[in-house]
Amino acid sequence: MKVAFIGTGAMGSLLIDAFLRSGALLPQNICASNRSPSKAKWLAQRHPGLRAYSSNAEAAQGSKIVFLCIKPLDYPDVIAEIRDVLDDNQIVVSITSPVQIETLEAAIPSKIAKIIPSITHSVHSGASLCIYGGRIRPEDRLLLEQLMSSISTPITLKESETRIASDLSSCGPAFVAHMLQLWAESAAERTGISYEEAIALGSEMLSGTGKLLTEGGLNPEQLIERVAVPGGVTAEGIAVLDSCLREVFAHLIDTTHRKYDDDISKLHTLFHPATLDESPSSSDQAPSCPEKEAPLADVKPPDGSGAASIS
Repeated sequence: MKVAFIGTGAMGSLLIDAFLRSGALLPQNICASNRSPSKAKWLAQRHPGLRAYSSNAEAAQGSKIVFLCIKPLDYPDVIAEIRDVLDDNQIVVSITSPVQIETLEAAIPSKIAKIIPSITHSVHSGASLCIYGGRIRPEDRLLLEQLMSSISTPITLKESETRIASDLSSCGPAFVAHMLQLWAESAAERTGISYEEAIALGSEMLSGTGKLLTEGGLNPEQLIERVAVPGGVTAEGIAVLDSCLREVFAHLIDTTHRKYDDDISKLHTLFHPATLDESPSSSDQAPSCPEKEAPLADVKPPDGSGAASIS
């Protein structure tokens, strides 16, 4: 099976490396292209057998799966490059949230999926968010989810849930790392601990907490109850966090959704340059292809795929 990666920047190269380390793909299964050809050639040198192409169309032609690992606003130009070599047997996977499935289905004949990855896949961890267009068949889902299961936990959801789910799974590692950074800086400023020691302790704590929540049978409420003894230090700290963080997270969600809506509007203009009507925002836009998408949201993942569902 030939799998193409168009775009070999941070996430494209991360996915290639992760799939190869997992054994799900071999170098000879992969071809890659990039607007800076030297990056794709570097990957070919790093993984002998991987094929680097000078054009996106060459990479896409004949590939069973085509991962589009490019920035949202680059989609119209890349789609224009590859549409003539695509057919209805191929699966095109978008890894960015603002590009809507219905837009891609209108532009190319291929089956469309949206899979939002995470930096955590580099250590074969974290959730990959899987959203499917109306042309995707059960066997296509099985293929994609088995592939993603080699480096992550696939989670199926509706396209209307993409942004908030991406905040948690894809942006979340950076958000949590930033909070740890600020915590460590304050600890170093106010106590005798070094910044490096605080980061090391916090990192181990995050790793252990993640295991408790995913493997240890605890939910957040139960974990807090176990640690925060009434009248104790932890309970006092929880009270401080509760009074401050609710407003912070509400503002965070508002900000990421505002950026998402802006990107959708810009993409609508790029894909439909002659259309001046306003593009609907994520807050009032129905999921694309609802008559096709709803059954997929309600159906359990195919047996053997390893996927879960939040629908």
